[in-house]
Parts: sequence; structure tokens; C-alpha cells
Amino acid sequence: MDERERINRLRWRCTRRAMLEMDLLLGEFLERIFPTLAPAQAEAFIVLADMEDLELWPLINGSRECADPVQAEVVALLRDVRVK
Repeated sequence: MDERERINRLRWRCTRRAMLEMDLLLGEFLERIFPTLAPAQAEAFIVLADMEDLELWPLINGSRECADPVQAEVVALLRDVRVK
């Protein structure tokens, strides 16, 4: 799979969520922040994007903390995203 196809699949996972808020947040993050991430952070984001909304939302809203430090870095970046 080439990089373009990989990003398209990730875009699909980020913008076809059960929660509209997650669609907007993850889609915006993918477009603006994802290209600037270090490789380990990019992989952590992919793992987070694969989570169900009910697992991911508590991490983003701060009601649950990440056990993985790299995922915690990415979640902190997600919390700072401002959706247009």
C-alpha cells in the first residue's frame, strides 16, 4: 500500500465516526497536525484513530488518562485542535 492510499484509509477512519464531534476533531487533526508528527506520534495517532469513540472520547476530554506516553502526547495535541 502506498502512502497516499494509507492516508486515504486513515482519513476514512477519522471522518466516518459515530460521533460528529470526533469526525470534526480527527479530520481537522489529520489535515493540519498529522503531517508534522514524528513517526512514533503518527503511529500513536493511527492506534488512537482505530479506537471506538466511546474509548477515545474520555481520553480527549480528560476524564481518562493515557497509559502510553506517546499516545498521551498525541492526545494533548488533539485537545488543542480548534475545529473551523
